[in-house]
Amino acid sequence: MTSYATPRDGLPRQTELHTGRAIFTEAYAVIPRGVMTDIVTSYLPGWTDTRVWIIARPLSGFAETFSQYILEVMPGGGTDAGEPDPEAEGVLFVVSGRLTLTLPDGEHEMAEGGYAYIPPGCPWTLRATGKTPAKFHWIRKLYETAPGLDIPEAFVTNEQHRSPAGMPGTNLKWATTRFVQPLDLRHDMHVNIVTLEPGAVIPFEETHVMEHGLYVLQGKAVYKLNNDWVEVAAGDFMWLRAFCPQACYAGGTERFRYLLYKDVNRHAKLRGVLGR
Repeated sequence: MTSYATPRDGLPRQTELHTGRAIFTEAYAVIPRGVMTDIVTSYLPGWTDTRVWIIARPLSGFAETFSQYILEVMPGGGTDAGEPDPEAEGVLFVVSGRLTLTLPDGEHEMAEGGYAYIPPGCPWTLRATGKTPAKFHWIRKLYETAPGLDIPEAFVTNEQHRSPAGMPGTNLKWATTRFVQPLDLRHDMHVNIVTLEPGAVIPFEETHVMEHGLYVLQGKAVYKLNNDWVEVAAGDFMWLRAFCPQACYAGGTERFRYLLYKDVNRHAKLRGVLGR
């Protein structure tokens, strides 16, 4: 059974040193697990017995396309409201506990590794149905329509039902678990899981137009972000604006895995920027 990192309860002890790894620059941000504590949670209208860590939101001049939440729903809690914005699509990824997601086609039971894509305008409800709190990521993006392309349909699956695809020449040491096929142009965002075995590398500095959100699910690595090498581990979140160079060396004795958001398959916007 794969385990996934989650935020921790409580606050650091008063005796701990005031030394952390949080970074915010013009090119990237690192939100380490140690600062995702009770004091930075919030609450959402339409949700009961639920608290949320909002770890990404659109910011002018930074990452502008998505928001990412980690929600903790107590047993019996949840929502009858679903997505409040009718133009927003979403992905849910469960990291602990059990929940029931209700879509127009019926109820779907979800546990660790559960993944749901919900298109814009699709009503949904959710309840935590286990004996322990359910924790999951909720990634939201305004869907960009395109001529000749239908809006994708909703689907629910689990990571365990998907086989990782190895990057060429890596012998599966660097692989991606894809939930949407890259050539399905109906989708304007991908939320995948990237896995690097101990000692594996991303051997070049990726520099491209996609904005990224990377939540480390397991393991540790040294990640190149713009000009800096930054050590990251399970429970940390990295937030990269477009064109921020990135590379990676996976370390430790276990696999390094992260949940990856990126925007894809659409023209670059020419209006709404630079004051136009």
